[in-house]
Parts: sequence; C-alpha cells; structure tokens
Amino acid sequence: MAQVAPSSGSIIVADWHQCKDSKEYFNKILHKKRRKHFGLLESPVMPPQEAVDTVHYKIFISGKSGVGKTALAARLAGLKLPNLHYETTGIETTVVYWPVKLRENGRVLFFRLQLWDCGENTLRRFDHLLPACKEQVDVVLFLFSFTDRTSFDDLSNQIAKWTSEAHVVKLVVGTKFDLFMHCDVPERDVRDFQETWDLRVLRVGGEVSDGLGDVAPLLNCLAENLWHQDCVTAGSANHRSQQEKDQT
Repeated sequence: MAQVAPSSGSIIVADWHQCKDSKEYFNKILHKKRRKHFGLLESPVMPPQEAVDTVHYKIFISGKSGVGKTALAARLAGLKLPNLHYETTGIETTVVYWPVKLRENGRVLFFRLQLWDCGENTLRRFDHLLPACKEQVDVVLFLFSFTDRTSFDDLSNQIAKWTSEAHVVKLVVGTKFDLFMHCDVPERDVRDFQETWDLRVLRVGGEVSDGLGDVAPLLNCLAENLWHQDCVTAGSANHRSQQEKDQT
C-alpha cells in the first residue's frame, strides 16, 4: 500500500501565504482578517483579469469517536467549535478554499476541499454511509489523538478498510498534539508507525485559531499530495494512450 509522496515544498511554494504576491488571493478567503465561511455553492470571486482555476476534491475524515474529526474540519475552515463534544450524527460536510502557487510554473490555483465527517457509531449503525463517503473520494485522513492510546492502536483497523482504494491519497493526523501533559503516544511509536505503514503523520493542536499559519502546513500538504496524485494519474493515462497508438 506504499505510496510515493512528494517531499514538502517540492510542488507548491510552502510559505506562499506569507508572501506579498499572495495577499490578493488570500484576501478572497478572508473577511476582516477572519476566514470566510463558504457554502456548497459559494466560491471566492477574483476580478476577470486575475481569473484563477479551481480544482475540486473530496476528503473523508476517519477516526474513533472523540479524536477531533469535527474539530479538525472546523480548524481547517476557520470555524468556531461548540464548547461541548458531541457525536456527529449522519454526515457533515465543510467547504474549505485554499490558494496555492505551483513551484514549477508559478501558476496559482484555488483548491476547493470538501471535508466529509461522519460519527463512528453512525457508520456502524448504517451500512450505506461508508460507501457514500468513499464514493469519488480523493483523500482519507486517518485521525488519532495523542491523548488517547486506543485511537492510535486503532489506526491499523481504519487503514485496513481502505486497502483496495489505491488511487486515494492517505495521510495520518495526530490531534491534540499541544496537550503534552496528557500525551499517551510517544514519538518513538509514531516513528515506528510511519516506517511500518509508509504513511506520513501530521500533527495539529487542540485550539482553533483564526490565523493562516497554524492550518497552512496541513492544507499545503493536502494540496501538494493531491496535485502530485493528479499528475501521476494524468501521466499514466497519457502513457497508456501512447501505448494504444503504437499498437494500432
């Protein structure tokens, strides 16, 4: 199940959100220095002379109850969280727009990421929900909490459900990384996991911030892996097409 992941910053400009030439694009996802909230039919509007292509992707967030799936979706979208934890009933979707600049040619793209979040108990009760989440999905994020050892040990069960989905980008996210006093998952175990499964582990804290800096690493990683996967897929399709031409 190994997948060749691009090295960080090899495809997109990783710190572009801090550069002057990015402001006109990031301003389209901000309002009074806070993130805009986009509905399913809404999108950033650029002036005609600055038209930017938008690429669409579906992301499924997988993990045990309480690891922070809903919190992660809110964090990436710049939304506020309710103070009390509750189990997600049914499927909740969140739309995130994120502009990136390609390193190779300087092209700017808006990544539209539709995050799908479904409660663990709901998935168990209703057999049709997981197939709906898997349909046309581009990324699955496997979540565990650094404060919950059982969620880390459960990762292998989560990943096993996706072994047949070779085309899907797979990443692991450890939540509540900033709660050092309650950490149940030591770094050596995380390193061993990465070597065993050949999957990258990303880390996020528990607090939701309005800033771009805390979400940029994860959103850039998603964008980079998705664009890389698309390029690989397009290259394979072109190679097959050329082979078919050579055979005729």
